Amino acid sequence: MPPKVQQKSKEQKMAAAMAGGKGKKKKWSKGKSRDQVDNKVLMTKEQNDRLHSEVPKMKLITVSAVVEKLKVNGGLARRALRILADEGKIRPVLVSRAQRIYTRNVGEDDE
Repeated sequence: MPPKVQQKSKEQKMAAAMAGGKGKKKKWSKGKSRDQVDNKVLMTKEQNDRLHSEVPKMKLITVSAVVEKLKVNGGLARRALRILADEGKIRPVLVSRAQRIYTRNVGEDDE
């Protein structure tokens, strides 16, 4: 039989329990955060000029492409693309509820 180990007193046990603690609490990450963009809700004269000069030359024209290029709000980009399509400067390829895809107008429509 091994020799008896002298037990700690209550005060010693309590001091050991208080000293140990649980350590640091787990910190949860905030997740990936995107930088908040500050797109314009009204077009300036320069943006309007760029819309009429640059956008009809793009091969693939989508709402998100116009938002990125001109730094305008999505609703404004949709309206601008609709106006360009009505003027005949761009041509719709796919118009669905969720996505609108346009392309530049090259020559006459041979369809």
